[in-house]
Amino acid sequence: MHIITLASAKGGSGKTTLAGHLAVAAEAAGAGPVGLVDCDPQGSLTSWWAVRDAATPLYARASASQLMSCVHHLRALSAGLVVIDTPPAMGAPLVEAVDLADLVVIPARPSPHDLRAAGATVELVERQGKPFVFVVNAATHRARITDEAIDALSLHGDVAPVAIHQRTGFAASMIDGRSVMELPGERRAADEIRLLWTYLAGRIAAAHSLAAKSAA
Repeated sequence: MHIITLASAKGGSGKTTLAGHLAVAAEAAGAGPVGLVDCDPQGSLTSWWAVRDAATPLYARASASQLMSCVHHLRALSAGLVVIDTPPAMGAPLVEAVDLADLVVIPARPSPHDLRAAGATVELVERQGKPFVFVVNAATHRARITDEAIDALSLHGDVAPVAIHQRTGFAASMIDGRSVMELPGERRAADEIRLLWTYLAGRIAAAHSLAAKSAA
């Protein structure tokens, strides 16, 4: 079982939306069963899952002290992947979720505030020796600031080659428990999420292969 942790020290980066969408995309791509764990006291991911009609992904809500037991529970349910959503603050839940991760995904909107906040998250992730990747989120098409954000983030680590653009479909889908892959007329948004999942799956596979070689 693999674990992806969505982490950002700043609120509004889009962690919750990405967590739900990546879980749905991974399940559709055959990586399931996929489990979602909501560690954010705000419970936005919990609210999304509560009104979702589909039986997948699996779901659990956990505090920092409960996170390990939730992961064990999902493993017992044969989950192939667990996606953890974290609170937008440095603290025990974020530290524990990063410690469990095979890969940490750091969403960042192309704004100066988000770019500064990403640095604090990177420091935490690097202290725990975890691989990470930035995802540019809520980007504006053909805007110079998007390219500038990618350049700035790339100085500190890998940036996913797929940017998630600002689209109303993402907000609409989170209202009623769906994803853009399940909404009509959202092909471009759906393609971005699928491509992002494909990239992240490749990163996890490469990390797993490297760890296996090191252990041999």
